[in-house]
Amino acid sequence: MRKIIDKADSRGHSLSDWLDSHHTFSFSEYYNPRRMNFGALRVLNDDRIAPGEGFGTHPHKNMEIISIPLKGKLKHGDSHQNSRVITPGDIQTMSAGTGIYHSELNGSDTESVEFLQIWVMPEKTNTPPIYQDFDVRPFLHKNKMSLIVSPNGDAPAKLLQQTWFSIGEIEAGQKVEYHMHLPNSGVYIFLIEGEIQVDGTQLSRRDGMGVYDTQSFELETLKDSHILLIEVPM
Repeated sequence: MRKIIDKADSRGHSLSDWLDSHHTFSFSEYYNPRRMNFGALRVLNDDRIAPGEGFGTHPHKNMEIISIPLKGKLKHGDSHQNSRVITPGDIQTMSAGTGIYHSELNGSDTESVEFLQIWVMPEKTNTPPIYQDFDVRPFLHKNKMSLIVSPNGDAPAKLLQQTWFSIGEIEAGQKVEYHMHLPNSGVYIFLIEGEIQVDGTQLSRRDGMGVYDTQSFELETLKDSHILLIEVPM
């Protein structure tokens, strides 16, 4: 097994009067040639938006974009007349394809919204744009990694790439085994909260770790942990 370790304090950081964003991979003004992507995973941003603020209408093309709220309300709007407010327990996916304009705003005037903004490079380009949102709460189970995104319809959300997202809240002292769906895949482990150990490497809050050239791996929770796993083609 090969691995890449991205500690939380090594991420890029953008700070303005309305946005506090940490970038696992090169993004905007943060550029690190050694951290451009992990396989098809291109962007993993940890964003906090001030009340009443947000990303105004802007375009995207040929990218799979996933938003996972962690706190507060995230308000989406786009050029295909979709308008939604999602909260923790919801996720949204957007296949930008041939092109779409969208906005992502804080849906509250009183509290910040925190969410993960994730971009995955698509398997096919210039497809029709698609926006969807999903309530994944019925699929979440304590002490289990729950599949929330897949390419084949066996999860709530579907993307136009061979990628699988799993998320879970696991109590301390548990061991979780993960098996790759494809032989050429890698998994990016993002620790939202807690403390875990993988192959002798200890990860803490907001640390990331990519594992590949293996068919499976085991993680052990050292503290109660909230974990996101992103499997992508390498």
